[in-house]
Amino acid sequence: MKSKVDALIELLQATISDWSNVECITVDPRSEIFAYDPYFALVIDVYYRGKIPSARTRKNAFGDPGDFETAASQGKDRFFLEEVPIRVEYKGIKGVDALVTNPLRHLVVLKNTGTYLFYRLSRNRIVFDKTGWIGKTRKKLDEFPKQAWDALYDSFTSKMEHYLSDLGGACFSEDQYFLFVSQTGFMSYAAASLFMANRRFEPSHREIEAQLKDLPSMPEGFIALWKLLLQNERELTGTKRFELSRAMAKSVLSIRLP
Repeated sequence: MKSKVDALIELLQATISDWSNVECITVDPRSEIFAYDPYFALVIDVYYRGKIPSARTRKNAFGDPGDFETAASQGKDRFFLEEVPIRVEYKGIKGVDALVTNPLRHLVVLKNTGTYLFYRLSRNRIVFDKTGWIGKTRKKLDEFPKQAWDALYDSFTSKMEHYLSDLGGACFSEDQYFLFVSQTGFMSYAAASLFMANRRFEPSHREIEAQLKDLPSMPEGFIALWKLLLQNERELTGTKRFELSRAMAKSVLSIRLP
């Protein structure tokens, strides 16, 4: 299977790099560690200037893709080649450069999207690099400003507290749907806050838990509370769930920023 994935990466790289405005192509490292992962997909990021070919042109360029679909924004193609699920995401360099060069000016965007874009930009394997743009961009990310880390930490902890308030209402009113939504938002922003406090960009949702455990600076008891809130072995009462969540929020707010 690995040889098939490697061949598909070569095919996609050769096809996409032939488009005149493409600057850089990267591959998600998880796409190259195939272990019959049920979440597996070959994920390609394409950085470009100007415009990319139309969806129809792209579809034809990929040979005979199965179930080809394009996001409404035209920023992502999903399809199958040789039964392998493939996702190609297109990212305009103008927008990426604006976020990387002056994150403080674009905090409104980053507060809503998070920093996963930067994680992929800095971590993915480069398979095509026309001019060295990505190397220069990664150096800028290495110098991500302290003020931006702190501002994002403040924003994410604020959102964590809002979700905590919603969670409290859902727990005591026994609104199961709102409880589920609030708990998810609360834990997502609690984790995001800790990544900001540790000066780390956020990984994908699938990798959050594993990487949380490896952060150099963690509040005492956070992981234990995380596990308690996620456990399926026994049902937590609404009161107990809210109590544990409040303790988790308190632990996040106790961390000292560098």
